[in-house]
Amino acid sequence: MANAPGNQTAMSGRWTPKHFTAMDEGQFDQWQTLLEQRTGMALASERRSFLETNLGIRMRELGYSSYQDYYQAVVCGSGAIREWASLVDRLTIHETRFFRDPDACQMVANYVNEHSREQLARRPLEAWSVGCSSGEEPYTLAMVLADCLQQRGVEPLFGITASDISPVVLEKARRGYFTLRRLEGMKPEFQARYFSPIDNKQVQICSRLRERVCFNCLNVLDLESAPIHRMNIIFCQNLLIYFHRWRRQEIVLHLAERLAPGGLLILGQGEITEWHPPGLQRVPSGHVLAWTKRQTDDE
Repeated sequence: MANAPGNQTAMSGRWTPKHFTAMDEGQFDQWQTLLEQRTGMALASERRSFLETNLGIRMRELGYSSYQDYYQAVVCGSGAIREWASLVDRLTIHETRFFRDPDACQMVANYVNEHSREQLARRPLEAWSVGCSSGEEPYTLAMVLADCLQQRGVEPLFGITASDISPVVLEKARRGYFTLRRLEGMKPEFQARYFSPIDNKQVQICSRLRERVCFNCLNVLDLESAPIHRMNIIFCQNLLIYFHRWRRQEIVLHLAERLAPGGLLILGQGEITEWHPPGLQRVPSGHVLAWTKRQTDDE
């Protein structure tokens, strides 16, 4: 039986562990530039080993023995588009969990509860999870909104847009399957209300919440042309840390443009410092970095 590409012998001229060499400065600069141009992510020099490891794993799978050959395949090879999507999925961090930031979730609940029952019944709430990864964040938002509206005694009128750069992780998010371990720390009533067992290890988010979340592939470098407007809530946590300061500010400005008057923008603590986005008002909080969009007199 033929060996898999990653297990080829040295005689074949294909990749083996013995062929592995560290990137030189020029190769790292080349990959660093490609990532920043296409995704906006700034890969610091101290993360070179992270890049080498992840490229090396993929190169072994495909049988490439040099960084340059694989670079050419990603940039201009016959399957470049598909391969780039696969590589981006490996290089973007998907660390997330349900109710990752309880204080931010409480701020969302407070924001909803500030609306009158008449307002909540008249117009659906629209929320956006930016950099949604495998779905825990947008589904958390869905649970918070559903619970708030139920407690207020109004119909669950809300919709959630969830976006990420990785098509692979988005497909996982759409299915809504999670291991029981991912639910640790969640309120038992939420587990019982919003999840259905698949087997003794897996559960699935209930259909009535899955139907409220629309997953879309979106690069934050393309926010200016994104057809997303008048969001009541925009949740963008633990994403901006991968970008240069000037890029973070640019992204926040585009997000602010997509807020409805009075809308709420929540970022991760420390992601924006010593800068106040124009047109936004800081929400007083010692634990959450958030702003609301000012309303004009005619709105």
